[in-house]
Amino acid sequence: MTFKTADLSDEHEGRVQVLHPGLSDFGGKPRFCGEIVTIRALGDFSLVREQVRSAGMGKVLVVDNDASMQVAMLGDLLAAAGVDNGWQGVVINGCIRDAADIAAMDIGVKALATVPARGSRKDLGELNVELAFLGGVFRPGEFLYSDEDGILLSSTALI
Repeated sequence: MTFKTADLSDEHEGRVQVLHPGLSDFGGKPRFCGEIVTIRALGDFSLVREQVRSAGMGKVLVVDNDASMQVAMLGDLLAAAGVDNGWQGVVINGCIRDAADIAAMDIGVKALATVPARGSRKDLGELNVELAFLGGVFRPGEFLYSDEDGILLSSTALI
């Protein structure tokens, strides 16, 4: 991929959302983009597990764990499943674990931090709901562009 979020921000000023800083890169692919699939899952990674095991077809999974630092919503096994199933990236308003292993994988992963504790699997959470964090509104079916400079959101495909 050859896009740069700085260039897209300039070219589409006023028509894209620019996320506030706060997420760090953990995946082996710092530049990624795709159609958004959302999950609201407070401490429960059941839906994350289900989604990364399904066909990603170039999409980006956005997970809102309410900025919790208590449990990880993604680890090496789920990230590997995401790679195998064609997901471009995972953006988490919360934590991941197995960071060293995920760094070697061909998937974009952005999160607030790492923590070794995993979340629960109680089949709780909501799929494809509107999420809001870090100054952005994530809507299923819209588009996310991420690189080393940050994240842009757009209602239409930009590239």
